[in-house]
Amino acid sequence: MSAAPDQALTDAFLAPLKRLALRHPGIEGQVLWAAEVEEGWQVQDDTAEMLDAEEIPFYVEGLVLEGFGVVWQAMAEAGEAARGPDHILVMVWEHGASPPPAPVPAPG
Repeated sequence: MSAAPDQALTDAFLAPLKRLALRHPGIEGQVLWAAEVEEGWQVQDDTAEMLDAEEIPFYVEGLVLEGFGVVWQAMAEAGEAARGPDHILVMVWEHGASPPPAPVPAPG
């Protein structure tokens, strides 16, 4: 495993996520883990529920500090973007591996 990331960089990565969670307390987080390239992204299967707004930044920070690759994306239902996001996709992969392409939304 690599050395821990610089705390200033970690804080800069998490700052917009923390603001988003504070601004939208009803937002939920869905964790996707990179699987084999042919399989793409897989929903985390050890939790039946999505992360609450206040849990998302702490969960992501833990992953970053453990050396995982992480990106996140705020999402809204089609036609609801003006109201703000309703969930955040947290995409995670092993350090040193290339992540699969980002998930593509289903048509419609």
